[in-house]
Amino acid sequence: MRTFRRSVEIIAPPERVFAVMQDVERWHEWTPSITRIRRLGGGPFDVGARALVRQPKFPPALWTVTDIQPGRSFTWVSRAPGLRVTGVHTAAPSGAGTLATVGIDIEGLFAGPWARLTRAITERYLELEARGLKARCE
Repeated sequence: MRTFRRSVEIIAPPERVFAVMQDVERWHEWTPSITRIRRLGGGPFDVGARALVRQPKFPPALWTVTDIQPGRSFTWVSRAPGLRVTGVHTAAPSGAGTLATVGIDIEGLFAGPWARLTRAITERYLELEARGLKARCE
């Protein structure tokens, strides 16, 4: 497994940060790493919720929520042949506000080559997401 993470201190309560995180259809408003996210099937953002994510330089990806801790974190998964990518989003109480973490775990037969091939852009996108989230919440 290959793991990439970015954390940022945000001067806002965890509930506020998590609310912005889970409002996935608006991510394009605060991070250039996302072109568009379209929720599929309606309903609440909960386990089983799906979304089609479009990012510059990557093919569209279907993500499915696999775990959610209301007000604190959610995890979703996207699959491709030989790959399973897990997205992690957490908002934990910290000092004057929140320690927010965004990241991905890459697993599967092609995890090593894919992680090496996309490392620079993955790290850049996570940094953009962390900075954009901070700006949006503060």
